Amino acid sequence: MKLTLLQQLTQFSHLLQNSLFPVVEESLGELDQRARRLVAILEMIPLGRFVPACGGWMGRPLKNRYALACSFVARAVYGLGTTRDLIDRLRNDAQMRSICGWSYSWQLPHEATFSRAFAEFALMELPQLVHEALIQETQQDRLIGHIARDSTAICARERFPEPPLNRKQREQARRAAARAKAEPSPKRSRKGIPLGPVKRYKGGKRPYKPSSTSRLHKQRSWSLKAMLADLPRHCSLGVKTSPDGNQEYWRGYKLHLDVADGQIPISCVLTAASLHDSQVAIPLATMTASRVTSLYDVMDSAYDATEIIEHSRELGHVPIIRPIRRTRKNLFFPPLAARTFSWAEADRFRERTMVERVYGRLKDEFGTRDIRVRGQRKIMAHLIVRGAGADSGPDSAAEYMKTAQTSLQIGSKYVVFGQARFRPSNSNCQQPILRPRAPERQFVLQETRTADRLRGNS
Repeated sequence: MKLTLLQQLTQFSHLLQNSLFPVVEESLGELDQRARRLVAILEMIPLGRFVPACGGWMGRPLKNRYALACSFVARAVYGLGTTRDLIDRLRNDAQMRSICGWSYSWQLPHEATFSRAFAEFALMELPQLVHEALIQETQQDRLIGHIARDSTAICARERFPEPPLNRKQREQARRAAARAKAEPSPKRSRKGIPLGPVKRYKGGKRPYKPSSTSRLHKQRSWSLKAMLADLPRHCSLGVKTSPDGNQEYWRGYKLHLDVADGQIPISCVLTAASLHDSQVAIPLATMTASRVTSLYDVMDSAYDATEIIEHSRELGHVPIIRPIRRTRKNLFFPPLAARTFSWAEADRFRERTMVERVYGRLKDEFGTRDIRVRGQRKIMAHLIVRGAGADSGPDSAAEYMKTAQTSLQIGSKYVVFGQARFRPSNSNCQQPILRPRAPERQFVLQETRTADRLRGNS
């Protein structure tokens, strides 16, 4: 018999409360809230499946890599900023040290060993493998209503990669600059287009033809591995417009997330800060579709592109993207009516705020604003390990699943799949009915009928 996600979480919670916690408290003493959360997280994530073995090599044996991996998770749970703080806490806290896998303080490795082990985990992409396995085990059989997609700035303490030029390249660049300065250049617009006589298209507006050289067009035919390899991942300068209209700059990277209902990150990609959000939409959608089954893709206006919309529909999803506002001045004819949301699309678009809440928690509660590692691989590992320290254990997840199931209670006028929105209950209301629509894989809610009307129709 295959258990549902709620049954798995409930069974895991009973196992922790009745079997594991009493045994641990008998040997280590009473566990506080953070220690209980650390034990629950270490039991839930499959770390031992991916951590390499330490023995079998020539020379001095390596330190216990599984204990080092558990200590990095403990660092995120306890909110420790640096590796030195982690080592000091492990020396003074016997309970935390025993949970991680060390019996005595003299068994703790040096700070440099912690750094080398973290570099090994980042190189082999251990956090990404553990996160993917956890999502497939807990979310694969769940029907997810909404996938919210967005990006956020990640500041890093790095310098821009400046490739050195040899003597011949420097001479060629100097000659090209002198030649461009001597020859008069044609007048160009702000976008770099040469100015000239206006050539109008016969028949009105020119039909849209996707560019065969753009990255979005090429990603439609590439595999997921090729798409991820094509994305730039070096440290660069990023810019975005704040809500008050000012431009903000940062140096570092950009984190792209796909978040499911319940604020559960499904897929994540870390790219250069200068990369536009739309360039990562197709790889993220492909990665998410291989892990979970979802219905709606909710995105902001940065993802309003024809290739992204067509790819989302090919995956069997319904794209809900805020249209771009294009304003033009001094027009001799009235502009075309802009595409707007229907009432149902506007209601579902509100679910996009869950990805903003995930980013807010990562930055405010789990220390992703102060990143003290360098390199794209290490920063990605740091972000995932920090996210593992969130209080998203079995209790909170089970509570969310119970809330989602109670959305079909009597008195709800309508239901947004995955999260319930209740209206005041009415004594004459009946339980709403969900009717699947096969072509678009949507769930349309029939309006509730009163008991008198049901008796009359019957």
